[in-house]
This record gives sequence, C-alpha cells and structure tokens, in this order.
Amino acid sequence: MSAGGTMAEHQPIPTDAAELHPLDTATLGTDLPSPKVRLSTLAQWGAGGGWRLSLPHSSKTHNLLWITKGQARITLEGVQRGLGAHNAVVIPAGCGFALEPGAQCFGWVVSVAAQSPILMPDNAQILRILEVQNQTELTALIDRMQRETHHNLPFADEALAAHAQLMTVWLRRAMIDHDNTARPKASQRLVTAYAALIERDYHLPRVMADYAADLGVTPTHLTRTCRQSAGMTAADMLVRRKLHAARVALEDGDLPITQIAASLGFGSAAYFSRFIQHHTTHSPSSLRKAARAA
Repeated sequence: MSAGGTMAEHQPIPTDAAELHPLDTATLGTDLPSPKVRLSTLAQWGAGGGWRLSLPHSSKTHNLLWITKGQARITLEGVQRGLGAHNAVVIPAGCGFALEPGAQCFGWVVSVAAQSPILMPDNAQILRILEVQNQTELTALIDRMQRETHHNLPFADEALAAHAQLMTVWLRRAMIDHDNTARPKASQRLVTAYAALIERDYHLPRVMADYAADLGVTPTHLTRTCRQSAGMTAADMLVRRKLHAARVALEDGDLPITQIAASLGFGSAAYFSRFIQHHTTHSPSSLRKAARAA
C-alpha cells in the first residue's frame, strides 16, 4: 500500500495453539494436561509478576475471564478496550492479548484445555452482561467450581468439567444476545492481522518492516494504526511480545541463555542481554536468579 492508499483485504493469520513456540510452556501457569478445567482468581492467573499479564502473549488454553469488581484494560488481538464489572472475556488458545488490571480489579478465570471436548468459542469475545439474572447464573457456576477446587472433593475433575460445559452453554447464549455482525473497520482488521502474525512469528529474526511488507502496508501506516488501536506502536507490540517470551524462558525454564537468545531470533547472546537489560534494567542471569529465590 502507498502512504495514502487503502489496504487490500487481509484476513488475520490463524494461530494453532499446538504450534506455539516451545518457550511459552509456562505462560500464566495455564498448561493443563490434567485436569482439563482449572479455576483461578485473576491475581492467581498472573502470579509471578505483573508482566505476565501486561506484556502481549498468548495462552495454551481457552480462557473465560469474568470481571466482578473494578476496572481493567485489555489489548485483545491488537485492539485495546476498557473492562469493568460484569464483562465476560473469551480468550481462545493462541490468541494474543495483554491485560492490565486496575488496583481494585477482581475477577475469575476459567481455563479449559485446548484439546478438551468442552466447546469453547474459536473467536475472541468481549461481552457486557447487563441482565442481573445472567450475571447471577455465571457467578453461581463459578461458585460451584470454586467449591470443587477448594474442598478437593471426590470426582472433582469430572464435576469441574460438567460445570464448565454448562458455562459454555451460558456463554453461547450470551453471544447470541450480543449478536455483533458489524464488519470491523479496515484499521482494526489490519492490527488484528498484525497481532496474529506476531504471535506466529515473534521468535523469528524479523523486524516490524517485514510484517508491514507481508500485510501490504508501509511501516508508517502500520505504526499509526497500531498506536490508534492498541495504544502502542507496531514496533512496541513486537518488542513486548519477544520480551514476554524471553522472561518466561529465563524465569521459568532452564535453557542456557545462549540457546534462549538463538530461539528468539537474536543474532547473539550479547545482543539478547542488552535487550533484556534495556527493557527490565536487569541482566538475564539476575532475572533468573531472582525468580529462583522467590
């Protein structure tokens, strides 16, 4: 696209959770071989550092976020939105997002294994649940999940799966009530496609201009559009995604730093170390040491 032209039709690049980069195995503690369903508070979901939620990343599980108090800000598929009480957010496995909860924000997260027979939506959703009865129904389902989790009852895994199945029925009904068939604007489609490309290729030695070329737009146009939709530049979106993957690998894994650098597309371990130092004020080894001591 020329600087003043229009973008051709570009659909978001699908991201298969099974093809996520191997370094992202510890994202948010949601790798769930068993049980297939897990309930956690928002604070538990992001335990281990605020960066785990606030930096762009994806989860290996499908997640339903239910905000019950306070406010938050989410960047979902490259588009930033505000959240408040009684927002239900569907984040499919492999979908890029970043979440910044406010100081008074409280919520629940139901995580469902990607290969589970429980039917979770394939597309990201942000639903505002206005009717009190609908709010009460979802809260009651989560309360029952909490009881199973807290009391470690016999057959708890089966009970959690059953409650989660009912939750997806509730969710699909809510999606019908929020029927939103309006076609996204071209700018939103562009940023969503860019976010999907980042999620697919962030570990490769590619710069923002490479992605812009793939999308048929200029780096300037992509940067301007990302700033408007995501509140950050296109380059920042890529850098922050790499930073999340790097911190997960350093703080949760045992791979040598040189191997982590190579697997994330850095030309040398020295360049990787400067990248980490610049964005965290700590060296890779000190980040790993602090995580081990926590």
